Amino acid sequence: MEPISLTAPLSREDIRQLHAGDRVLLSGVIYTARDAAHGRLCAALATGEPLPVDLKEQTIFYAGPTPPPPGKPTGAIGPTTSVRMDAYTPQLLAYGVNALIGKGDRTQPVRAAIDENEAIYFAAIGGCAAYMAACIKRCDVVAYEDLGTESIKRLEIENMPLTVAVDCHGENAYHDGRNAYADQMEEANG
Repeated sequence: MEPISLTAPLSREDIRQLHAGDRVLLSGVIYTARDAAHGRLCAALATGEPLPVDLKEQTIFYAGPTPPPPGKPTGAIGPTTSVRMDAYTPQLLAYGVNALIGKGDRTQPVRAAIDENEAIYFAAIGGCAAYMAACIKRCDVVAYEDLGTESIKRLEIENMPLTVAVDCHGENAYHDGRNAYADQMEEANG
């Protein structure tokens, strides 16, 4: 199956067409945010303050790129373990964020929030941060500059390889994969 080419920000129609296990090449504009930025964003939402950058219908990449070498927009950039953001994710999805990029499975409340808000969670390949950096065409700090590598950055990306991990139809590639493996082991040992 050929990867599906998409451009961020993603529309609801883009998101509805995707299913767990689909491979995607994502281009366009996305934003980075990790633990510290998530804490600040959710604190602002809780007190009714406007966010420093409008993230409605945007994609958040759980990453903090390293400083750029000469002539490059970023240094290495790889996905952060997503479960670290799970305490904040339902609130950000309710606010209007519609796509997430990270690594690892999500908790049940996050999976429910993805389904409820017709959002999508993509898994990025961990361990190949230099390769991912090649997909970044531009990087600008847009909020929380004092957080350094954890500041919110606006990235322009081209053909970032991702896999749909949790879709808005209740499907989960992590669970499907584990179940398929268990079935194969049962058959082999049966």
